[in-house]
Amino acid sequence: MKIYLRFLREYPRESVLAPLFKLLEACFDLCVPLVVAAMIDRGIGTGDTGFLWKMTLLLVLLAFVGLACSVTAQYFASKAAVGTATRLRRELFAHMQAFTYAQTDRVGTASMITRMTSDINQLQTGINITLRLLLRSPIIVFGAVAMAFTVSVRLAWIFVGVVPLLALVVFGVMLGTIPLYRKVQSRLDRVTAATRENLNGARVVRAFCKEDEEIRRFDGINRAQTALQERTGRLSALMNPLTYVLVNLAVLLIIRQGGFSVAAGTLTQGQVVALVNYMAQILVELVKLANSIFTVTKAVACGKRIGAVLDMPAGQERIADEKPQRTGEAVSFEKVSLTYDGDSAPSLQDITFTALRGQTVGVIGGTGAGKSSLVQLIPRFYEATEGSVRVLGAEVRSYEPATLRGRIGIVPQKAELFRGTIRSNLQWGRKDADDAALWQALEDAQAADFVREKEGQLDAPVEQKGRNFSGGQRQRLTIARALVGQPEILILDDSASALDYATDARLREALRKLPYHPTIFLISQRTASLRACDQILVLEDGRLVGMGTHETLLRDCAVYREIHESQYKGGEEA
Repeated sequence: MKIYLRFLREYPRESVLAPLFKLLEACFDLCVPLVVAAMIDRGIGTGDTGFLWKMTLLLVLLAFVGLACSVTAQYFASKAAVGTATRLRRELFAHMQAFTYAQTDRVGTASMITRMTSDINQLQTGINITLRLLLRSPIIVFGAVAMAFTVSVRLAWIFVGVVPLLALVVFGVMLGTIPLYRKVQSRLDRVTAATRENLNGARVVRAFCKEDEEIRRFDGINRAQTALQERTGRLSALMNPLTYVLVNLAVLLIIRQGGFSVAAGTLTQGQVVALVNYMAQILVELVKLANSIFTVTKAVACGKRIGAVLDMPAGQERIADEKPQRTGEAVSFEKVSLTYDGDSAPSLQDITFTALRGQTVGVIGGTGAGKSSLVQLIPRFYEATEGSVRVLGAEVRSYEPATLRGRIGIVPQKAELFRGTIRSNLQWGRKDADDAALWQALEDAQAADFVREKEGQLDAPVEQKGRNFSGGQRQRLTIARALVGQPEILILDDSASALDYATDARLREALRKLPYHPTIFLISQRTASLRACDQILVLEDGRLVGMGTHETLLRDCAVYREIHESQYKGGEEA
């Protein structure tokens, strides 16, 4: 409910007018059975045609006024619901953008997508239903009971007995389905995750002929979701038949007792019809109320899921401000360890090294050695579990994230491009970069040649994830994007793996000649790519097992020597 109230405060007028107009519509609906009763008793009973026409016109007027009130209520309710959902979606997206890598891992990508789409849509529907029907239905039910007492006090007690039984059925079924609806929304994350995984890995699935296996896997997840929804549906389906049975039994009792009263002259035929109409109104409104409660129940469950994400503190805490000092050190690790959430063993352990300004630092090791984990601590994507990380003369935790990452250029292991143009992608590095700066970055990244061949050159289109470029072209464009900002620290996380040796060599030569002399962290599986580095860090199982130049490591580090010899015949270049 906090989610509702927090965002509905932005729409106070709509939140009041929507139920108010529904209340007016309900009042007009309650007048209809009395008009019908008068038509039967006075118009039809006495043959007064003029009176019948007057009452008919009155019914039409009530219908039009009720319709106008209903449309107006729907307008205000929709405006409040859609506006609230828009603001909530915007705030949720902004909150998720502030998440650290660890927080994103904890929530899960599939779960965040579900909350951004399905959950917020369900919440929007719930707000709409709440403003329109949750007030109208009780007004009609209690109003019909009250109007029944004005017609016949004796028969009105039937209403008093039936309404609690109906409420018992409605709320009993509702309480049974609330936890099931929560499970349904939670299980939906699994379906979303399986779908997303297969869409992202469609080419891999086809390459290994795993279509049938993935279809069976998805079918199992989908069947589990279907079974839970069917179970929930079977329980909620009890609502309508049980309420119809109770109401129709009450109608039979009214007709029976009303018939005796009509015969005794204490009640008119029109009044009996009015009582039946009021009971029918109660039936319709209780069914509406039940369906509304189901919708609101699902909305509340979704709101709690959304609230759980919004309540998570986004970002990382800063320690006391520490002004960066102009020293010769660019990056310094002091006994740094890193353990990911949920992992029992550390991914990095007791790492200590210093990289000087302008140096090129190579990082090498086997798969899973912790190379990417190490460089992700520099821009503080993850928080070091133990030890201290200093960047450009200050503790990394003392920086504002935007300030820190504005001084660091990052080329991730997986090249990511966004839909737009080459220009728009490169200007992520610096918004105000002119064409000369963009072309210079492309030249340094060895990407200028194929960009010139594209129609439109810098304005050539880039499809989602850059799928209209080859793997090597995507990598070079992401390197150029990082170079546009002329960072003080440049991190290349195995970002030249798709390049041939000649292009890789030209790229490394261009990086060495950059006029602003950044400190470069170069992760690579090739010792040939690292041999010119000022120092090389060798990782194994999260530990720093070697540090030095290429020649020193060949002599003193068995792990580095083994990697090198696996790439060259007998230790000599092939």
